[in-house]
Amino acid sequence: MDVPARVRIVEVGPRDGLQNESGSISLDTKLALLDDLAEAGLKTLEAGSFVNPKWVPQMADSEQVFAQLQRREGVRYTALTPNIKGFERALEAGADEVAVFGAASESFSQKNINCSIAESLGKFEDVMAEARRHNIPVRGYVSCVLGCPYEGDITPEAVAEVTATLLDMGCYEVSLGDTIGTGTAGSTARLLETLLQKFRAEQLAVHCHDTYGQALANILIALQHGIATVDASVAGLGGCPYARGASGNVATEDVVYMLNGMGIATGIDLERLMTAGNRISAALGRATGSRTARALQAG
Repeated sequence: MDVPARVRIVEVGPRDGLQNESGSISLDTKLALLDDLAEAGLKTLEAGSFVNPKWVPQMADSEQVFAQLQRREGVRYTALTPNIKGFERALEAGADEVAVFGAASESFSQKNINCSIAESLGKFEDVMAEARRHNIPVRGYVSCVLGCPYEGDITPEAVAEVTATLLDMGCYEVSLGDTIGTGTAGSTARLLETLLQKFRAEQLAVHCHDTYGQALANILIALQHGIATVDASVAGLGGCPYARGASGNVATEDVVYMLNGMGIATGIDLERLMTAGNRISAALGRATGSRTARALQAG
């Protein structure tokens, strides 16, 4: 199968990675991470989340992050916005793009946000209307596309239904999240074969967790199906809350190393990316979660 000549990496470490950290992370550390990532050539940085600080205290300073980050030309700084209040905060802070999120699992939706899938998606209507009015792009996330901690396997048809709703609302792209990392090359292929009957490859992205060590295999399958946008987290930041001690997000360094080996362009400097990963890992008091960084540095 043909693969894309170029892949866009959406760096989610500053938000999806750091939000799971239990210890305090200084504003300066977050700003340094964003600057290091931009220096490495990443063009889409998920810089914060405008959710209720009671639920995600690590993101409570997102206004300050946006106010003080050193913006670079050509870099898009994005934020997660769960509702209209979050969107208004993101707009005031100067986010270039926002993201909304739904789930493909009814149980996951009920247990995590206390409402049905349909109710959760309905809350985004106001966000989409305001985003259109202010010409702010909106990206959609779908959780649990390849498995749910409560329901087990999720059907591709359930994922397609939520994806269609988000695209119909006006999301320019939907990121397919393997939230607990149980997906395999086989289940990823089956999911994409279903979705690509209904949607164009350029409308989809993949967000793979590496809990079972399957993330790179699943990303390769996505590339072979024409998907050209991949979410990743520098140094593998972000744990998996449903598998104690397990890894979460796939490391950006590992994705870039694989893409380099395939001759796929990213515009990312791997050495500088590893430097960014090492700096944030040191700030968090642990070794990098990137196998590529560990191997290259050991050599």
